[in-house]
Amino acid sequence: MAPHHVLKCCQRSLSWIPVIFINLVVGWSYYAYVVELCILTIPNNAEKISYLVVFHLFFIMFIWSYWKTICSRPANPSKEFCLPKVEKEQYEKEEHPDTQQEILKKVVVGLPVYTRTGTGAVRYCDRCLVIKPDRCHHCSTCDMCVLKMDHHCPWVNNCVGFSNYKFFVLFLAYSMLYCAFIAATVLQYFIKFWTLCRWRSVGDCPQNQLPDTHAKFHVLFLFFVAAMFFISILSLFSYHLWLVGKNRTTIEAFRAPVFRNGPDKNGFSLGFSRNMAEVFGDQKKYWMFPIYTSHGDGNSFVTRLVNLDPEQIAVGLQINGKSSVDCAASPKHVLGDTINHIEDHQDGSFDKTDVAETVTVTIESES
Repeated sequence: MAPHHVLKCCQRSLSWIPVIFINLVVGWSYYAYVVELCILTIPNNAEKISYLVVFHLFFIMFIWSYWKTICSRPANPSKEFCLPKVEKEQYEKEEHPDTQQEILKKVVVGLPVYTRTGTGAVRYCDRCLVIKPDRCHHCSTCDMCVLKMDHHCPWVNNCVGFSNYKFFVLFLAYSMLYCAFIAATVLQYFIKFWTLCRWRSVGDCPQNQLPDTHAKFHVLFLFFVAAMFFISILSLFSYHLWLVGKNRTTIEAFRAPVFRNGPDKNGFSLGFSRNMAEVFGDQKKYWMFPIYTSHGDGNSFVTRLVNLDPEQIAVGLQINGKSSVDCAASPKHVLGDTINHIEDHQDGSFDKTDVAETVTVTIESES
C-alpha cells in the first residue's frame, strides 16, 4: 500500500507542473510589459498610463477567472443518487448483469434520469457507487463522478464541469483578450526594435531610435509569445462558445447522449438564449464576472425531448394531487430541494399522443 500512496502523491505533485508553468509565463509577461515596456521603453506618459490601466484590467480579470477555475471543487452527485442500503446489498451480491440492471431500474424510477448507456442500460458508477445523473461522468484523474463533466484540463489541474464551466469560459475569454492587448500594443515597439537590430547589423543605425538595452529582448519575445497564445486560445474559446450555444459538453459533442428514444446530440438544447442562461445565468450584468450564476444544481437538466416510463409519469408529473394530464402544461420533477421545471414558453409545444405511455416535451430551437 505504501508504494501506491507514494505514487499517488508523486502524480498529484507532477499534475501542478502545467499550472506552475502558466503562472511563470504570466509572471514574466507582467514584468516584461509593465517594467521593460511601459516604464523603461515608452517615453510618452499619456500612452504609458493608458496602456497600464487597460493592461491591469485584463490582467486582474484573467487571474481572477483562472484561479476560480482551479479552486472550484468539481460538483458530485447528491446522495439521492446513491443506492438505498437494501438495494445496494442486493446489487453487490448479484452476479448477473441483467438482474443488477433490474435493481437499478427500480431505483431510478424516482430520479430525474433520462439518459442511458449505448446499450440502453442505467448508467451506474461502480467506483463511486452512485447512479450517474444526466451528463455526469467519472473522471479517472480526479477519481470521482463529476456533474456535467466537460473534460479534465491539465492547465488548471482540475475537472471542468458544472461547478466551474462559466469560470473556464471566462478564463479563455480574458486570457485571449490579455494576449491580444499585449500583442497589439507591443507591435509598434516590436517593429522598431526589430528594424533597430537590422540596422545595427549593417552598421547604419539611424539617430533618435529606441535605446539599445536588454528591454528589446523582452519586447521581441513578448510579442511572439502573446501572438502564439492568442491564436491557440482563440480556436479553443470559439469552440467552447459554440458548445455553450448548443448546450453541449465536449464529451457530448464527440458522443451524443443516449435517451430512451435513442441518441440525440441536441437533447439538452433549449434555444440559444436559454442555452447561454444555463451557463451564465439570467442577469447579464454578472456574465462578465467569474462569480457563480449558472442555473440548477447539476443533478438534473431540462431536456428538449423527454420520454418517460409510466412509473416515472406518476413521480414526475403528479403535482399536488393533480393527474399527469392536468399537469401537462407545466410538468415538474422534484429532487430534494431542487425543482426541475420545464416551462411552457411561446416557442414550446406539447405533443400528447398517449399519456399512459409517453409524454413528449418539445422546445423548438431559437434562431
